[in-house]
Amino acid sequence: MLYLVLKAGLSGVIIALVSEISRRNPGFGGLVASLPLVSILGMIWIWSESRDPVRLADHAAGTLVFVLPSLPMFALMPWLLRRGVGFWPALGAGCALTVGLYLLTLWGASRLGLRL
Repeated sequence: MLYLVLKAGLSGVIIALVSEISRRNPGFGGLVASLPLVSILGMIWIWSESRDPVRLADHAAGTLVFVLPSLPMFALMPWLLRRGVGFWPALGAGCALTVGLYLLTLWGASRLGLRL
């Protein structure tokens, strides 16, 4: 029971952070919310708190932009794990790849004049 309460509490904190970050910076909120469940819950909270369609549209667009560079992590991790790399190094490599691709995305977006 304590484990369930801890999971629910942590999930609630993550969702609250997505909502607060998105309120201040929709693009970064999109980055944090790149998991679909978090995105959906974050959008529900943003809408119920602000009723601002532009802010919600910015958040959804930011999420879309950051979903693509997060996908290669899910190809790299199984590839590494199947070759005998341990979980933590594979996770670290996947996260490092994702951060690098996020930075590349931000750089590319700025060169295209997109504000995230």
